[in-house]
Amino acid sequence: MKAFSELSEREILALAITSEEEDGRIYMSFAEDLAERYPASAKLFEQMSQEETRHRHLLLEEYRKRFGEHLPPIRREDVKGFLRRRPVWLTRNLPLDTIRKQAETMEFESRRFYEKARDFTTDVGVRKLLGDLAAMESGHEKIAERIGAATLTRTAVEEEEATRHRMFVLQYVQPGLAGLMDGSVSTLAPLFAAAFATQNNFQTFLVGLAASIGAGISMGFAEALSDDGSLTGRGSPYLRGGVCGLMTALGGLGHSLPYLVPDSLPNHFQIATGIASIVVFFELWAIAWVRARYMDTPFLQAVFQIVLGGIVVLAAGVLIGGA
Repeated sequence: MKAFSELSEREILALAITSEEEDGRIYMSFAEDLAERYPASAKLFEQMSQEETRHRHLLLEEYRKRFGEHLPPIRREDVKGFLRRRPVWLTRNLPLDTIRKQAETMEFESRRFYEKARDFTTDVGVRKLLGDLAAMESGHEKIAERIGAATLTRTAVEEEEATRHRMFVLQYVQPGLAGLMDGSVSTLAPLFAAAFATQNNFQTFLVGLAASIGAGISMGFAEALSDDGSLTGRGSPYLRGGVCGLMTALGGLGHSLPYLVPDSLPNHFQIATGIASIVVFFELWAIAWVRARYMDTPFLQAVFQIVLGGIVVLAAGVLIGGA
């Protein structure tokens, strides 16, 4: 993957063209999904799709003037800094609120892209075009807001988070939750394998501590290197990596700490393992709820992924340790 600052003007224009084409197709998919339920909103998404097509033609015209017909194959996925999009448009009968949130996020990201691209280009004509497109995308954000205002109840609109708050969730809350989930689940197998293999509390705690810190370092680096924040406004990659790494380590330490029960106590292993099991139970259910609440995952699906997955990982550790 390339950093945005490493792109040439040719690559920036090519990326803008492919992005507009992709956004246009997504908006048309939304329009088709809403046509029967919310025809007025579907019409607005058709208009937004047509507008994206017009933007693409403007960019193509400018590209041909400067670089000819050949368009290098570059997409969002090839450049650091873009938010990873969940393909919600592949799901039929989506709630209007989910579609509107996705549209606002897409337009916010597009505006950020054009503003950043304008700062990296030197050609006057290209700079003007990119600046005009940034202003147009800002107008699209307001269109997405009007969709909700026209079709949602006043109570629902008042309860919704603003676009920038949703961006905050994407930028900081979700990396932290991803770390918490990874640390809580991935450390179960080594911790309980060590517990049942040694039945020594302090040695088990050391294994849990090492697994938690190692997972935290790994997840922190992965998050920091995944996005430099230049396009998405997600802030410092070091801060996000630190949050993700810290939450990963905390997720693993939660069920490791019970093994600080002194080995000198009677039934020390049973006491520590019982406490750790209770901690794991509440951890997994709490994470499933948080995932459903903040990451737009159906609760039952979150339970299946987190609780059932965690139980399987824990069982694997017990079986390996007791072998």
